[in-house]
Amino acid sequence: MAIRVVRLGTPRAKGEGLRIGTVRRPPRGVPKSEFAKRDFHDIWLPTVAPSQEAMDIAHAATTPAQWQAFLRRYRSEMKRPDAAHAIELLAAMSHASDFSVGCYCEDEAHCHRHELRKLLLAAGAVIAN
Repeated sequence: MAIRVVRLGTPRAKGEGLRIGTVRRPPRGVPKSEFAKRDFHDIWLPTVAPSQEAMDIAHAATTPAQWQAFLRRYRSEMKRPDAAHAIELLAAMSHASDFSVGCYCEDEAHCHRHELRKLLLAAGAVIAN
């Protein structure tokens, strides 16, 4: 049992299980009834997505220092009780079920899902390679 960290909208891996969208907004121009069929997500969990303010920092970042400012903001947001509880829940679920979490960003190194992976690991999650 494990969590896979994926790019939403990409083909699903065998055994991936439920795909959870950890994004601020659902995909634009895609009817809700098509989210799962188009490999975006089965369920939407914006609780562990960066706020719009944090996303503005990330989108404007052109230097490592600016990217670090985004990461600090995101980590701070994930300490809120609702987000912290969601991370704990996902970590606990990883011991009993296969599922995935993800975002649309092409490059995980410059996406909140890279930091979400670290937060899940810190909470005791089992993460698939």
